[in-house]
Amino acid sequence: MSQPSTSSTWNADSGVDPLLVSQSQFMEIDTVLVLDKNDKVISSASKKASHEFSPAQPHGILHRAFSVFLFDKSTNELLLQKRASTKITFPNVWTNTCCSHPLHGMNPSESELDGEGGHGNVTGVKHAAIRKLKHELGIPVGELKLDEFKYLTRVHYWAADTVTHGEMSPWGEHEIDYILFITVPSKDQLTLNPNSDEADDIRWVTQSQLLEMFNDTSLLFSPWFRIIAHRWMMTDTSGAKGHNEGGGWWDDLDRTMNTDEFCDHDTIHRFDPPREHMGGAGNAGPLF
Repeated sequence: MSQPSTSSTWNADSGVDPLLVSQSQFMEIDTVLVLDKNDKVISSASKKASHEFSPAQPHGILHRAFSVFLFDKSTNELLLQKRASTKITFPNVWTNTCCSHPLHGMNPSESELDGEGGHGNVTGVKHAAIRKLKHELGIPVGELKLDEFKYLTRVHYWAADTVTHGEMSPWGEHEIDYILFITVPSKDQLTLNPNSDEADDIRWVTQSQLLEMFNDTSLLFSPWFRIIAHRWMMTDTSGAKGHNEGGGWWDDLDRTMNTDEFCDHDTIHRFDPPREHMGGAGNAGPLF
């Protein structure tokens, strides 16, 4: 199966290096896949328009996204990134390895799914993940293979970016997010060259180190990452299990990656954000 190019179609056509494009230009030019609540693509919109919170669209525009969680199998560590201070949405927050969007009009296609919910073969989402891992973290195309990504489930969430932009924030997220896990035998075998316009820092963490970070009030986290981590990924310090019986996805990576026991491709899990991420310029309240 072909691997994706390292840049968007418009970059390839224009000869523009994506590393030289500003965040505001990406917001105008990148075109995301607009969805209905059942994850059916109904149109497209600029990244800027889809992330705007206003009285006319208090929750923004629902669109497709993905979240990659990359692990060092030898140490059971997860790679985190701190989103750059220059990012327009959710700057300065720690989050999972890579979070972004499949785009409209890409070659190879990033909208391609094999049936409802993908049923495990979400080829388009995986193409987008490889493209953005290259753009954000410098992982060369081909170093991570499409068939090495494990698609677990989808989450439908929204969040106003009120923590970093204030209670009347004009920005936020409203996504159906495809959760992808991938492992490498050792971090020493992974090429990393983070793009400073995308990530201010990266960090490999164990479960206990991540829980310590969550408890550090000086650190900011993306609301989607915090919810996914606590609900599905691990046993927390209180002893409460993750969403799945027998522990969370991170508790047994071998089981998660090599069986379908934790996969749920039929359900779209829906949740509202923590209270501090409600509001914004459209005074958004609970959806679910």
